[in-house]
Amino acid sequence: MKVEKGKVITFHYTLKDKATGEVIESSKQEGEPLTILVGGDQIIPTLEERMIGMESGEKRTIDLTAEEAYGHRDDNLIQVVPRHVFGNMDLKEGMVLQVDTADGPIRMVILSANEKEVVIDLNHPLAGKDLVFEIELLSVRDATPEELEHGHPHEEGEHHH
Repeated sequence: MKVEKGKVITFHYTLKDKATGEVIESSKQEGEPLTILVGGDQIIPTLEERMIGMESGEKRTIDLTAEEAYGHRDDNLIQVVPRHVFGNMDLKEGMVLQVDTADGPIRMVILSANEKEVVIDLNHPLAGKDLVFEIELLSVRDATPEELEHGHPHEEGEHHH
């Protein structure tokens, strides 16, 4: 069985920064492979497109340019906000915070902070980077009608009422 839209696939991945070869994250290090419904918008669309046709047990290395991955860095997303917005948090340069907004969670990086103001970068931490995904496909199966309806895979024994 091959990867195609409407299949549930489980795979290990290692994500590297193409320029430096540095491993950014790896499901092998974190222990759990990723299970997604193909076509469910759970991973970068271009990455998913390039996994189409893979078979169980297959390994594939997929290069994504910055455009195909998280886009280019946008200088307009570097903003200065008043210090009091962050309350009593201990802010350090390079800290990554997640803030819940009406549009969903936003990740930001603290570029600098003093008593009056904080400079934040709202670009995705991987914006502007060319990425390499090393994919090892563990399994492919048909999605159940319920999974297709919900747009994501269900774990074994997970029940929805």
